[in-house]
Amino acid sequence: MRTPREGRIGKRGDLPMAFQAGGQRPAPRPAPATPEAQAYLQDYTALLEAVPFPSLVVDHRWDVVLANGAFRTLFQGAGPHPTAMPDDNFLRFVLFHPDAATVLGEHESSWCLPMLAHFAATLERYGHDPGLQAVRRDIAQDPIMEAAYRQGLPHWIRAVGARAVEHDGAVRPLHHPDPRRGTTECRVVVETPASLQELGYTRLTLVLREPRRAAHRAPRARHTPAHLRVVPAAE
Repeated sequence: MRTPREGRIGKRGDLPMAFQAGGQRPAPRPAPATPEAQAYLQDYTALLEAVPFPSLVVDHRWDVVLANGAFRTLFQGAGPHPTAMPDDNFLRFVLFHPDAATVLGEHESSWCLPMLAHFAATLERYGHDPGLQAVRRDIAQDPIMEAAYRQGLPHWIRAVGARAVEHDGAVRPLHHPDPRRGTTECRVVVETPASLQELGYTRLTLVLREPRRAAHRAPRARHTPAHLRVVPAAE
């Protein structure tokens, strides 16, 4: 069984767990307390591994509880990062990892802005959560991302509609490392059984579509900042 928070992508070396730009990283989340919950997650891991598409289970912070082999394959090229590995915290990966745009197509408009919108709504609900507060501090440390969060995001939501910030059903571009897939799209399917909901978890699957045939803009070069570059002007 791949227990929660094991099987990370890439090698982190001896980076200290307390390191992150916004301050000290919260302690790892404890595993479910009851044997029944642990047994359920063990069996759910087997189910997840049988799914051919990238699939993951996250908590309200987007800490990754479980991720299958297809998910790890999709993000296998992500370099080491102390706080933003894709199978550690997916929100942090999207917002802060310098390699995010090499996998997540149209990174800013299709991934960053919806994740920022979801984060803003989650922060309203869990305002005192230390993990979410740490993400908020890291956003504040980047002037462009802070401007996007405070001014650009409300304008963007008004422009595209509230439905665009929802993950379930969204079709988003990807750059898959398998050349047979290449530049393609995925439909995000949120499908969470009651037992996962009771544990505070959500499951997302990226249902891969047929590769695009038309030419598209190349992904951003590796090792450049993953932060937003363009902020929509506020009305």
